[in-house]
Amino acid sequence: MNLTGSEIRVAVLEDQQLFRETLVDLLEGAGMKVVARCAETSTFLSNVRAAAPDVALVDLRLEQVGRATVEDGLTVLKQLHDFHPRVRPLVLSGHHEPEVVERCFQAGAAGYLCKLNVGVQDVVEAVARVARGERLVPMKMLDSQSLQQDESGTPASALTSLTLREREVLGYVAAGADNLKIAVHLGITERTVKAHLTNIYRKLGPENRAQLAVLACELGVTRPVLSQ
Repeated sequence: MNLTGSEIRVAVLEDQQLFRETLVDLLEGAGMKVVARCAETSTFLSNVRAAAPDVALVDLRLEQVGRATVEDGLTVLKQLHDFHPRVRPLVLSGHHEPEVVERCFQAGAAGYLCKLNVGVQDVVEAVARVARGERLVPMKMLDSQSLQQDESGTPASALTSLTLREREVLGYVAAGADNLKIAVHLGITERTVKAHLTNIYRKLGPENRAQLAVLACELGVTRPVLSQ
């Protein structure tokens, strides 16, 4: 994994030309190499396949053909997760709703930044951190009591309280699977899945499934690739 700015290769997906060019200038000014700069998803994915960047900086709301939804950006995240697992996706979006952020991490995002409250140095630092293999999860999405931290302040030890099967179930939750899909993939009943989830909630402390999914990403739980 690349560690220095001069080695980091970045692909940028942003539909607004002025903002896209600003991002390119910013990243290249920090010593990074922008290997793709696109406004449209298919062109972006083609460039990613050819250029093999370390980090993909992805906007969610790509306005084209009269649309203005986050689905195109989420589709890109899923494509990167399924077909380009070595590329680290970093979302840079104006959305700050918890459910949108959660869906991004379920789709494969390695980090999330809100355009409304980050500066230029925040973007550069975030790209560098994601390239080093870190996860950038907006911690304000999580209840402060939901992380079971050890004396060093890291939540990673929370996973040690889970059984192997509970970790598998948690991975499917992080990937966005519902209880029925989890049951099918693991060859168990929905009732058993619910029992495992009850134990997971009790051990990790989140208040709802959205918090649990984001917490799983923060803890680095392995997420399986779900069949369509």
